[in-house]
Amino acid sequence: MAEAKTKKMTAGNIIGYALGDTGGVLAFGVISTFINMYYTDVFGIDPAQLTILFLVARVWDAINDPIMGSIIDRSKPRKEGRFRPWIYFFSFPMMLSLFLIFMPVQEWFGLSGNQLLIYAYVTYILYGMMYTGVNIPYGSMATVMTNDIRERSTLSMARTIGAGFGTMAGSVIFPMIVYTVASTGAKYLDGHKLFAAVLIIIGFQFVAYQLNFRLTKENVAPVQEKAKESVGKTLASLMKNRPFVTLSLASMLLIAGNMFTNTANGYLLKNYYETPGLQSLVPVATYLPMALSIPFLNKLVMKFGKKELCGFGAFIAAGAYLVMWIWKIPNPYIFLGFLFITGIGLCFFTMEVWAIVSDAIDYQDKLTGRREEGTSYAIFSFFRKMGQTLAGVGYNALLAVIGYVAATAGSDAVIQQTQEVNDGLYTLATLVPFIIYLVMALLMQFGYNLNKTKTVELKEELEERNAKMAEQSSQSE
Repeated sequence: MAEAKTKKMTAGNIIGYALGDTGGVLAFGVISTFINMYYTDVFGIDPAQLTILFLVARVWDAINDPIMGSIIDRSKPRKEGRFRPWIYFFSFPMMLSLFLIFMPVQEWFGLSGNQLLIYAYVTYILYGMMYTGVNIPYGSMATVMTNDIRERSTLSMARTIGAGFGTMAGSVIFPMIVYTVASTGAKYLDGHKLFAAVLIIIGFQFVAYQLNFRLTKENVAPVQEKAKESVGKTLASLMKNRPFVTLSLASMLLIAGNMFTNTANGYLLKNYYETPGLQSLVPVATYLPMALSIPFLNKLVMKFGKKELCGFGAFIAAGAYLVMWIWKIPNPYIFLGFLFITGIGLCFFTMEVWAIVSDAIDYQDKLTGRREEGTSYAIFSFFRKMGQTLAGVGYNALLAVIGYVAATAGSDAVIQQTQEVNDGLYTLATLVPFIIYLVMALLMQFGYNLNKTKTVELKEELEERNAKMAEQSSQSE
């Protein structure tokens, strides 16, 4: 809905909004960190088979995401708001799907071989659908909470902070507790410990979504607007929206890079450095720069602009990975130090991406006169899921190329990879992220055209137009 005015957000609104991503990322963090190793080392699924699984899941997303966005756009708002009820409703089946993914079906139901592969297909795709049901209305809700540039930046930071707390569980705490020492002295991923930890996470998710529903508020007052277009026409118009397309591609690469490195670092620390416990320090190294930037990020945004900071930061991350690839770092702690540098570069984009997508949707409003946040965010979300696909499919395909040997399902035997495979794991963990973040930097620097000045002009233009629409609407009543 187009907005006439915005009520001031409260601290409760901001905290509640942040908790929405805490709930989602509690699941997403576990999935992104462990699902690949869980499927290869616990279920015993071959990496080539996983490549097909992830491709099938993303093909379904291409159908499912826009449909979900269109349903939200065309549904009648309830007294609780346009997006909040959807988040609340879908949170319950999303938590159930997380339970099903990590349930020890080998012991409980005697599944093995192809049965495990089929089970992985069903539960992973179900999780993706339920996550879509939560994530699309959640992301869309930011556009109707405020249209103020500074407040949108604050919401984007709050979402990133909330996501950071969610990530800590799967990326920091889990690596310290879900590995078991085999008789040989090597460590392996213990599916039973992982499932027990997931049960605790689901409890925290429940609390987070309850608070999200009770604390958030959709503050933007609606005015009369044009009739909704079909999904196809909305998609066609979005493809003509240069800021939206460029940002979607850059955000796809951000997700691809983050998920690829999450997975790659797990394999690297377990096999190359033989220190799987250090995986818990990876998110500390990458999220600490975000925490340090919070006090002055809004000031930097107001001085330099969101687009400008994001492009510059991506170049920093790409440069760090280039050095890591050229210098084959012998010490895992030095490797973590370089991850901290990449975190400095990526913190700007990670913290501001949700504010930037609101600007791109505003630009769509300027082009078409319609506020179709649900469909727009669904398309944006699909691009981000394609980033997950690039990471999941690409990494498993590359694992097969370098000759990585998966474990046998249900076995606690530790597979010792060859030196050639371990060297390949190092190359995957450094060269591929360099390429990803370099392309992302180029897109933001030279493709995304809503710079600081144009963003301010866009906000003023929409405020003036919407004020006139509100006035005309009141006069006609």
